[in-house]
This record gives sequence, structure tokens and C-alpha cells, in this order.
Amino acid sequence: MNKELIINAAPQGVEIALLEDKKLVELHHEKTDASFAVGDLYLGKVKKLIPGLNAAFVDVGFEKDAFLHYTDLSPYARSLLKFTQQSIQSPRDNEFEFGSFSVEPEIVKTGKINEVLSGKPNILVQILKEPIAAKGPRLSCEISLPGRFVVITPFNDIVAVSRKIHSSDERKRLQKIVEAIKPKNFGVIVRTAAEGKNTAELHEDLTDLVATWKLIQHNLSGAVAPAKILSEQTKTTSMLRDLLNEDFNKIVVNDKNLFSDTKAYIQRIAADKVDIVSYYNNGSPIFDHFGITKQVKAAFGKTVNLPSGAYLIVEHTEALHVIDVNSGYKSVSNNQEQNALETNLEAAEEIARQLRLRDLGGIIVADFIDMKLPDNKRKLVEAMEGFMRTDRAKHAVLPISKFGLMQITRQRMKPEITINTQEICPTCNGTGKISSALILEDEIEKNLSYLLNHQHKDLILTVHPIMYAYLTKGGWFFSKKWKWRRKYKKPIKVKENNNYHMTEFHFFDKQEEEIKL
Repeated sequence: MNKELIINAAPQGVEIALLEDKKLVELHHEKTDASFAVGDLYLGKVKKLIPGLNAAFVDVGFEKDAFLHYTDLSPYARSLLKFTQQSIQSPRDNEFEFGSFSVEPEIVKTGKINEVLSGKPNILVQILKEPIAAKGPRLSCEISLPGRFVVITPFNDIVAVSRKIHSSDERKRLQKIVEAIKPKNFGVIVRTAAEGKNTAELHEDLTDLVATWKLIQHNLSGAVAPAKILSEQTKTTSMLRDLLNEDFNKIVVNDKNLFSDTKAYIQRIAADKVDIVSYYNNGSPIFDHFGITKQVKAAFGKTVNLPSGAYLIVEHTEALHVIDVNSGYKSVSNNQEQNALETNLEAAEEIARQLRLRDLGGIIVADFIDMKLPDNKRKLVEAMEGFMRTDRAKHAVLPISKFGLMQITRQRMKPEITINTQEICPTCNGTGKISSALILEDEIEKNLSYLLNHQHKDLILTVHPIMYAYLTKGGWFFSKKWKWRRKYKKPIKVKENNNYHMTEFHFFDKQEEEIKL
């Protein structure tokens, strides 16, 4: 699979498109003034404890207090509180050594929030979810710092290896290496990307993360809550950190500064890949050149068409997202069951793409075309799981219910991406209905009567061509226009204008200046 990252820098922010085999699968927006991104670290002030929810509201500087639940406190919450206070009080030129930090006992899983955060202390927190709609950020005290090959978690000495590394020998090798190089008071999770890496590469990654933790400790010194302590890397570098592998063959950037930063970052984490970074300066917009704009317009509407003629209807509600699968005119055989299976498999691949592309989270209900055979239903579920394997968000696919519905849950980390590909109809204002010709005729006549009674003469009425045909049908004697002439004893001229919408009309005087009503 060929992966390409196309980066479009603009004054209002950066747009990042991830292509897999030329197909757009992820679209990210990083605003210039963006704050409260997932992974950012803040010194927060506990404002309110809610025993009924077993949660706390924490002031991190956002307009609404952030939410911290007991289950997100981390077993080492007391150690984190102690570290936070010691770091704030410690002078910047004489910080304590973290390796000699005395770790406090773990909290119990079934405890109460007011037992841990009594006194409403200041505490170091990490953004778990960005603010969504009217909600403030969701916080966690389970601090983790991700690198390319490892993730460090302070206050414990646990070493874990990604389950996606299937070789038991490789898992044991990586565990031994990390246990040998790991500093005290740091737990380490070995990522899938570490497979096959040597001690020097792992040690360099680990050293960088320990240096970041020292920077956090330094930034906490003398800090006053609420305050940002450390920002997550930019969206570009965080995506490169998490995604970069041998499948990546192109990174294109249209901004010189961003190009230099990206190239420097690639040079540091994967020197052999530095040649895949290129600078785009071709005149036309970068997203147009790589066909991304066209794909965005085709993929973000309510209706998503598939190559075979089948199509999806995507609806959003407050509680969940609903996707309806329709076969259209697709037919691969005379067998209805086979047709349904083929259409559903094609739709499943597109649904998996849509979830990543729109960043849909929460509950997604997919209404596939009904199939009778249990084997076909199982094939569809297995195919969906396969298509979603490349999705970095946590997700679960449930078996098809007896009503033919597939339920999918997907981790919601930030607001979904919505790109409006439709506009409100200027005629009906989105209602789908317009005034009938009879009602419009009455409205025109009321205005006509008012103008004639206020000494306006030689009126010119301009309307849409369809309304013009309605008012002039019947010829010289029977048309609406002549009915008005006989009624008001004054000539009325009617003109048509193709630029008017259906219910639009205007009156003009003989100098063709519009008469405002």
C-alpha cells in the first residue's frame, strides 16, 4: 500500500490529507490558534468535586471547566499530586532528581474522587478529548508521552510490549532491551513500530522522552494554575511519528518553513526516508493538483456514491450516526443473495473509509442490505473488521442483529469533520416548499394595488419566466395581466428575468428604476 501525506499550509491553519493508494482516507485540520489538543499537558486547578458522578471539574483555562472522572485518575494519582506540588515549589535552577522520587501507594479502583482530590489541589493533567460542542475538554491523570518506538508512563516500572508484535521471540528481545535501558520510575510501552529495531534506536527514542519529562518538570517550577505546561507536537509531526513506515513514499508540503521542519523531523526519526519529502510550488492549489478537493466534494455529502452504482446515505443525530446502504442499479448476478453480499462488501469498505475521513465517533449504525445466509453475514462482519484494521482510533464491530443492523463503536477524540457540500435553496430557504402560483399571484396583486393607489403609473412587473408564462397565458383578453388592466384601468407591463428565482418579483417605473416596497 502506497501512502502519501499532502500538507496544505494556509493563513488560517494547516490541512493534512492522508492518501492510501491515491484514495483520501484521513483529513485533518490544525488551526493556527488551536488549543486544548489531545496530548497537551496542563496545570489545572480542581474547582468542584461531584461525588454523585465520582468526578471533578478542573479549570485548565478553557471557557468551560474540564471533566475528570475517577476512572481517568490513574493508579498513581497520589504520586502525580505529590510530584506536581514538589515541582511547583522546586526552584528552576535546582530541580529534584526524578529517579530519586518516592512513589506513593496506588489508589483503589473502587475509590471516591473526594478521597483523592480533597482540598481541591492543583494537578498535572493531560487532554484526553478535545472540547466537543458545549462540553469542555475531557482530562486524564494517566500521563503518557509517546515516541516513535516507545511510550513512557511515569511513576511505575512496568514494561509492556505491543500485542500486535506476534513473534514471542521478538517480544522477549524487546522486553529485555527496554528493561536494561529504562530509567527508574518510568514505565515503558513498546510500540509496534519497534519491531526489528536495535538497542541504539530504542535508547535514543527513550532518551528523548525522558528529556521531555524533565522539560515538564522544569515548566512546572513556579507555575500558577491554570497554565499550559507542554504542547503535543504539531498534527503533522504527530501523524508522521505514528504513521511513518516503509509504505510511505511521498510527503508534499506547500510552505517553505513547514517543509524545512518536516524534513528536519524526518531526518531525525528516519534518515533513510528524508528523500520522500518534497516542496510544492506549482501555481495551482496543492489539494487541486493531487485530486483531493474533488474527493472531498464527493465524499462529504449526505449521499456517497460507489463505483458500482450502489450508494450510502449518511445521517447524523445527537446520539449516533446512521448509514443506510442502497444497491442502486448494481447487479452482479441473477442471485439476489449474491448481489446483496457483493454490494454490502463494497459498502463496508467505503463505510470504514468514511469513519476515518469524517472522524465519526460514538455509535454508528449501518443498515446493510438484508441477507438470509448466516455465512454471508459472518463474511460481512469479518470484512468490516479487516477494513477497519488500519483505523488508529479504538473501535469495535458487533455482529449483525436480527434486524439486519451492524453496530460499530469508535473512539471519539475530537469534533467530527463536517464539510458542507450543499447550500440552502434561496427560493425555499431549505423547507423544500415554495408558494403556489395562486398565492404568489395574490401577493403580487396586493403590492400592485398599493402602488397604483399611491399614484404610481406605467408600472413594469418583472418575474421569473415560469411566473411570466402563468401571468400572460390566455392571450390578449383572458390573461392575468389583462384582468389587472381592466380592474385598475391602468396599463401594466410584465417582463421576465432568467436570473430571478421562482417566487421573486420586482416593480419598476418607466425609467426602469426599482420601486422599493
